[in-house]
Amino acid sequence: MSYNDIKKWVDGKNRILEVLNSQNDIEETNKVPSESEFNFENGYYSWVTAIFVDIRNSTQIFSDNKKSTIAKVIRAFMSEIVEILRDDPNIREIGIRGDCVYAVYTTSTKKENLIVARKAFCVNTFMKMFNGLLKDKNINPIKVGIGVSTAQELVVKTGRKGSGINNLVWIGKVVSYASKFSNIANKNQNNVIIFSDNFYNSMISELRKANESENVESWFKKQSDIKLGTYYSCSLMNSKFNNWINRGMKNE
Repeated sequence: MSYNDIKKWVDGKNRILEVLNSQNDIEETNKVPSESEFNFENGYYSWVTAIFVDIRNSTQIFSDNKKSTIAKVIRAFMSEIVEILRDDPNIREIGIRGDCVYAVYTTSTKKENLIVARKAFCVNTFMKMFNGLLKDKNINPIKVGIGVSTAQELVVKTGRKGSGINNLVWIGKVVSYASKFSNIANKNQNNVIIFSDNFYNSMISELRKANESENVESWFKKQSDIKLGTYYSCSLMNSKFNNWINRGMKNE
């Protein structure tokens, strides 16, 4: 029966009232728990960090190549970005939206945000390898924009109770800002990676400790946007990964 019947409307009204009249327990925590600890009557308020990796000019890429080539490029790209982002005990969600791969982590410390920052550096380095392999196959290179944001978020489980269709929803600016940063990164003279102000200020002291002989702040460009506020951009890479690429990507 479609949602075009008085019984459906009455049932829908009753379900809405059931939710609105229920007691929701919102707990402020250092960590977002695993999804198994969520139900339709609770929620958590905690620090989380989101990272988005967005393909630049995907429409042109899709129109300039054969369908079989596009399928192989996108499949290889998506699978490896997922591999880079998913390897973390603090991950709480990972997925693909159109031509974008994203992940959300629970991050309560500066060290944990530095780990996420290093994932962004690793993705940027991976793109150098990936485009080198594409060049060997006479396939045009692709570009990505990487956006990262952190803040305290309200996290709740939503969907149709009893239907098996449900998901965690991140209520706040973290996911949307990471997505918007990835959309402006690596174009209009912006660097490949963009960090929100909160994220940069959280991880920079740990990055400085790991590189005591370097002027770490000089690696980043401070910028601002009317809608997005202050942010920091860079094009940093994982040095060991980059050196291996420069040595010819040999099976050592």
